[in-house]
Amino acid sequence: MADQLDHFKEEPELFGHPKGLFYLFFAELWERFSFYGMRALLTLYMVQEIFKAIVERDAATAVVYASYGSLVYASTVIGGQISDKILGMRSSIFLGGILMALGHFVLAIENDIAFFLALAFIVVGNGFFKPNISTFVGSLYKDGDVRKDSGFTIFYMGINIGGFVAPLLCGWLAATYGWHYGFGLAGIGMVTGLLFFWSGIKKNVFGDRGLPPNQDVFEKKVVGVPQKTLIPILAFLSAPAIAYLLASWQQNYVSGIFKFVGFAVLAYIGFIMFKSTADQRKKLFMAVLITFFMTLFWGFHELSGSVITLFASRNVDLSIINASQTNALNSMFIIILAIPISLLWAFLSKRGLNPRTPYKFGLGLVLAGVSFYILAMSGGSADENGMVPMAYLFIMYFIISIGELFMSPVGLSKITDLSPKKVVAFMMGVWFLSSAYAFQIVGFISEQLAVESTDANVGGLDTLNVYIDGFSLIAQYAIGAGIIVLIFGPLMKKLMGNVH
Repeated sequence: MADQLDHFKEEPELFGHPKGLFYLFFAELWERFSFYGMRALLTLYMVQEIFKAIVERDAATAVVYASYGSLVYASTVIGGQISDKILGMRSSIFLGGILMALGHFVLAIENDIAFFLALAFIVVGNGFFKPNISTFVGSLYKDGDVRKDSGFTIFYMGINIGGFVAPLLCGWLAATYGWHYGFGLAGIGMVTGLLFFWSGIKKNVFGDRGLPPNQDVFEKKVVGVPQKTLIPILAFLSAPAIAYLLASWQQNYVSGIFKFVGFAVLAYIGFIMFKSTADQRKKLFMAVLITFFMTLFWGFHELSGSVITLFASRNVDLSIINASQTNALNSMFIIILAIPISLLWAFLSKRGLNPRTPYKFGLGLVLAGVSFYILAMSGGSADENGMVPMAYLFIMYFIISIGELFMSPVGLSKITDLSPKKVVAFMMGVWFLSSAYAFQIVGFISEQLAVESTDANVGGLDTLNVYIDGFSLIAQYAIGAGIIVLIFGPLMKKLMGNVH
């Protein structure tokens, strides 16, 4: 242990943190720049270009967007396993980054087949990149290092800076010069992130971290090809199959796959609970509940990239920014509010008033509901063309961002604390899958709020009424779910035991 401590102590530092943190910070910042820059354009691009000739263009867009989002997050479970067992974090990050950059650049090609193939490359690439970059940050600190939480805070700030700047720049480029310039800039962002990561490796700021867990396994040949070579080949070859699933939006194969997987996961969790002790069963039940409520929250939250973007495009009087650029508002408020809310929890903790996890989750869902109620109220301020003031959108994002900060930072740590040790890795996989299922909720809601028209400039009071009615229903479900969590908070606290 002493050697390990000396090893950490001797490593180069910057601003009191391992120097490698800042290389990962910029790598993730630019990766998120590419991801959110593309996402800001995706729904509008599909509605206005890919599906513009068909009546059910909103519904088609909803299915593809939901399928893409679900696969993006589900792929992290597979990519994380391959990294842990074979590739290691460095190779996985490079492979994922190259695939994502390729996807963004292929999006710059004006062709429908290229469009679906591009999304597929991003799905596969994200699976390798996303779970490993965060794990890499944790590996920079020894167990018990008090700097670790602040290190992750710095790292996540990079995520939100990328999420804030990207929609503004990519949205401006797309509006000024064309969609594919916006997508191209997202690709440049991904390449920039990889260059930062490569620079850190060349300067040896990561030490020996992130290498393959077992060199023999890394070099092991399967059908005459080393696994280090075979996995990238299979990753590239999987893209056409995923592209086919995405392009088959009328059959919606992805939704069927996720229904089957969801049933299998729940059945396996039931089996684990049956085999567990009474205390473990209570805590595992709470882990499942927390995952369910987090899925519900993200399902409402991720409407920002679909229905809310369309609402902004068709029914919000935008004067400062365009519809795709409104995707920057959530990250902007997270950057502004993250430190004040963390200070609030610290202040309450000193006085023994910091709410337990169930209450934070309940409040987060209520705030999500209130944010959609704000959008529902906007109809009362609409002009004769069905356009509402932009202030409603700002207030909505402000409130839902507070809700996100109530829920998101505590979820994963509670899953780890509540799950029996032998199934922690499995439950973490379930937690990541919850984001994939959130996009299935997004798809369902987006289909219900689809506007059937081939008019490229759908707007007016009829369209507004569709959105307002939908936002009102979402508000009722979210607030209702939050109130249920708050009512049963004491029971949930009891089930959680000593887990705060």
